[in-house]
Amino acid sequence: MEPNENIKMQRYLIETPHSAQDCKLLIEQVYAMGYLYHFDWGCKVGVHSGWAIIEAENESDARLAVPPMVRNKARVIQLNKFDGDPVFFHASQSEHK
Repeated sequence: MEPNENIKMQRYLIETPHSAQDCKLLIEQVYAMGYLYHFDWGCKVGVHSGWAIIEAENESDARLAVPPMVRNKARVIQLNKFDGDPVFFHASQSEHK
């Protein structure tokens, strides 16, 4: 089956907060899922969280990059870029108030 070229992939920032006790197990699970090298980690300095930017069709698919043990605590944020047009930027900001 060929990939559907009509599907527009979105970029998502994933944040995976976890406890120091869960750190080793979480990293092992992320590795087993094939996403370890997508993540940056703060664990060595006591900030037990991982961050990744991945492409996915939607938020639900992006969330699947997170192991079930912390999936409900993960933050998945759709990213966008602005082109420098201040009118567009301010219009988009007022939509979220």
